[in-house]
Amino acid sequence: MASLIRTLLFLIPVVGGTAAAVSQASQSEPMCYDWGESSERVVSVLEGEAGWLSCPLFSHPSVYNYTSTQSAGHNLFWYRLPEGHEVEQPITYSARLSRDRERLWLQPATADDTGLYICMLRNKSSCSKIATRLKVLRPDEVVRGTDCEPPVAVAPTQEVIPFQQGKTLHCPDLQEAGKMVDENTTITWYHVPRSNSRCEKAPFWTNDRQLKGLSLLFHIMYEPFQGLYFCIVHYQRRGQTLSFTRSINVSAVYPSSLPKLPSILTPSAHQVFTVKQDTEVRLVCTGLFPYLKSWWEIWWTVDGKTLEKLADRRFSNINRQVKYDFGDRTEESVLVIQDFQPEDLHREFNCSVRNEKGFETRRAQLQEEVSLPSVELGCGLGVTLVLMLLLFVVYHVFWLELLLLYRSWFGTDERHTDDKEYDVYISYARSGEEEQFVLSTLRSVLENELGYSVCIFDRDSLPGGNLSDAIVHSMQRSRRLLFVLSPDFLTEKSFSLLECRLGLYLQHDHRASIVGVVYRSISKLPCVEVAQLRQAAATTVTWRGSRSEPRRSRFWLRLRLALPVRPLAMGRRMIDSTSSHSDLAALALHRAQRIQKQEQKDRANQSRRNRQAPPRGRGRVQRERWSQHSTSCSGCAGFTGGQVEDRGVGLTVETQMQQVSQDRTEIGSDPVPKTEPNSTHDPHSTPSPAPAPGPASDPASVPAPDSAPVSAPVSTPDSAPATCQPDDGDGSGR
Repeated sequence: MASLIRTLLFLIPVVGGTAAAVSQASQSEPMCYDWGESSERVVSVLEGEAGWLSCPLFSHPSVYNYTSTQSAGHNLFWYRLPEGHEVEQPITYSARLSRDRERLWLQPATADDTGLYICMLRNKSSCSKIATRLKVLRPDEVVRGTDCEPPVAVAPTQEVIPFQQGKTLHCPDLQEAGKMVDENTTITWYHVPRSNSRCEKAPFWTNDRQLKGLSLLFHIMYEPFQGLYFCIVHYQRRGQTLSFTRSINVSAVYPSSLPKLPSILTPSAHQVFTVKQDTEVRLVCTGLFPYLKSWWEIWWTVDGKTLEKLADRRFSNINRQVKYDFGDRTEESVLVIQDFQPEDLHREFNCSVRNEKGFETRRAQLQEEVSLPSVELGCGLGVTLVLMLLLFVVYHVFWLELLLLYRSWFGTDERHTDDKEYDVYISYARSGEEEQFVLSTLRSVLENELGYSVCIFDRDSLPGGNLSDAIVHSMQRSRRLLFVLSPDFLTEKSFSLLECRLGLYLQHDHRASIVGVVYRSISKLPCVEVAQLRQAAATTVTWRGSRSEPRRSRFWLRLRLALPVRPLAMGRRMIDSTSSHSDLAALALHRAQRIQKQEQKDRANQSRRNRQAPPRGRGRVQRERWSQHSTSCSGCAGFTGGQVEDRGVGLTVETQMQQVSQDRTEIGSDPVPKTEPNSTHDPHSTPSPAPAPGPASDPASVPAPDSAPVSAPVSTPDSAPATCQPDDGDGSGR
């Protein structure tokens, strides 16, 4: 098509020139038609090499033919317009500058030869001329891919060779130069592969590639044979050695035996383009064209019309090459729709590809995009993230308060699910510092501020009876066993050690809940109770002095989590008791009434037993007297009758506990006088240890209790693995 257009452009001036020649035949001077400068590329010649210029008038033989013009009486003249000059100068021919038919030879070319050259074809009645530009390049002005490449002023020619096929490679312009050659010509070949920048100089041929005469023969084409091939031609003319260099770009392509039908890669058969109104929409179509020495085409149609035939200027397309793979080209065509309208959804958009082997078309499916409130969604997501972060921080800082709040709202009040009297039983070492902490701080906060009912054996028990039974009974009537741990707490033969062992027994056999308050560290004590307490305690909190005194400290919060649930609106308790219990009159009156009722019931039971079985010996009388004393204790009554399930503690344990009680009396505890069941309780008095069993109290003579006996995990003095001694405050036993 391009060659036809250029032919028509040449025909118009020829016809015009002929008409002008006829009109000017009667005039004295012929009219010369000037074609101006040739639109063909600038002719480049390397300095020192042979080169030539061909008159552009003869580039289209159908318009101007050198032989026919010569027979018609036309002569060819060459003129030169050097750079910086305005007047054309005729060329003086010499051995270096010569003319052969329509060519002007420069053998060799020099830097002064650069300029505009004009070839004129005229006779007596007509004249036509056209100019072409020559540029002589120095070797250092030539752009080369690698340093080993020879400089070439002429652009490389393109050659394609199919895989597994052969072809003969000829040096370009060799045939033209052969017309000026006097003697034999030689050629030197170079190869620069695409895979590396190393130059291969002849001979580099193998069985698949070899030199044949002046040409390079490819028997079978392989991928490594691709690249640039340079041929340097040397020849003799008039005793002078001349040369010129040309390059050939060799590419491998897929063989013709493969399918050559075009195909559409995108859009696929199920692909849907999402579009949005009042925006620019781009529909992309990608086609694959196998290698063919023929034309190919890719285009869009809207409602069956090409874009050139549409009256709507909103539609345009952009084409580009995406990939070139051994001759197979992947082309892309983008249909651009400006200001997409709702009616465009009902149009038919088709992409088509075609070459000389076949044709394929595919429709693009459109779907309107659902508009999302991006700003609102982003703000909502941001607020959600901020709230989540804030909640995470709040929970990380106030997780104890939140757990307590949750328990107070949704937790179960254990007072409605069991028949126990106390919330917590406090066991502690009867030394000055620990006792002051328990009575002044721990008890006061739990009772007066948190609303818990607290059982302190020294305060809430009545004197008389078996000490170990009274302790066990008090612990069983409490929902939690709170041990204030310190080195003095585990001192041998101490009252607190007895409480500790009984608490461990209840935890092991009756699932009692133990809470440990570390007042001073006991981790370094060589006692077996230390490991047992560490394993048995459900919760352990540490008192840290002034840091733990505030009611919002972690000590009180963790302690409240370990104790039974209390509602939020619990308020302060009516009774604000102290260690002296001067204000327990109401509680004492209530207990006295219960004791009186229990005493009457026990007397009736005792009378019934006396009628059934007369007393046998002094031991029996003592046990009956102990039963009367134990029934009079409302807070820590002994294991009598069927009221307490675990009355039958083993003889070994009972004997040891009584021994511990006597030892406590010997080491300085205030003795507690015996009181009759109907005696008035002295708030300042403390329980006295039970008398050691005499010879008459033979365990064989004691009748079996109503409930099954239980064994306490308290070791006898002979079998105790280790004993603890109080330390100086550093946590180690003495």
